[in-house]
Amino acid sequence: MTQSILLTGASGFTGKAVSQALLTKGYKVIELNSRNGAVEGQLACDLNDREGLFSALDGLEVDRVIHLAAIAFVGSADIQEFYRTNVVGTCNLLDALAAAKHRPRQIILASSANVYGVPASAQPLPETSPLLPVNHYACSKLAMEHMARTYQDQLPVTITRPFNYTGVGQADHFLIPKIVSHFANKAEFIELGNLDVSRDFTGIDDVVSAYLALIEHDIQGETFNISSGVCVSLSDIVQALIELSGHQLEVRSNPDFVRSNEIKSLCGDSGKLQRMTGWKITQPIRNVLGDMLNAATGR
Repeated sequence: MTQSILLTGASGFTGKAVSQALLTKGYKVIELNSRNGAVEGQLACDLNDREGLFSALDGLEVDRVIHLAAIAFVGSADIQEFYRTNVVGTCNLLDALAAAKHRPRQIILASSANVYGVPASAQPLPETSPLLPVNHYACSKLAMEHMARTYQDQLPVTITRPFNYTGVGQADHFLIPKIVSHFANKAEFIELGNLDVSRDFTGIDDVVSAYLALIEHDIQGETFNISSGVCVSLSDIVQALIELSGHQLEVRSNPDFVRSNEIKSLCGDSGKLQRMTGWKITQPIRNVLGDMLNAATGR
């Protein structure tokens, strides 16, 4: 019998990729869409419309839920929206699922590696590392995690903490697509913040396969990093794109792009996810950058 999955955030970068992968695997996907005029296979309801959410989910029978909807751009100017969507919206969703006639057998909530903040222990960081968020996005995600755990006696919640990831289709206001776009357009220069920062970058396809692995292994009640375990500096990203594109550009430092609470290095240990599901990284970041560059140049 075909399993059905309720997917929030389906119109976003991650959601589109997850939705397509689920459909390819033969799952039935029901998208929760905040916009009016939802088509077949979609529910038109905003996470902050508590009454509408209860009504929409009350008679819905789904086997699993993947909750990706969030305000995910760390530089967003609307601080309160982080908490309205990431915390209150998720609380509304969990309340509605707990009250529904048919409760799903698995609920996967997407948190973020940003909850670790400035690492207080050796890297790569396991899931047991101290949680020390330094911005409102990260604080809202950690608050969401704590809130979600109050449902552990009612709902089968699993939490993911993806580290930085990118790929074809990510919006240009995110850092890696911005850099790729400048190389694709053969720009003379690019303005960036601090190049002396390192991140654990994963390709979108590997992130999607992590969600599929959690579904296929029917895991509940756990928290997982999704990460490569390798830190790459922004200067290394720029150098890789110089080599891939054959184009040299000037990198200018813009103080306006440097965050006062910048995390210098953030790298995750995904050993738990690997041990429990067999998941592994298949795309080195250089290959991901090459795919993004080819897509941006029409190759």
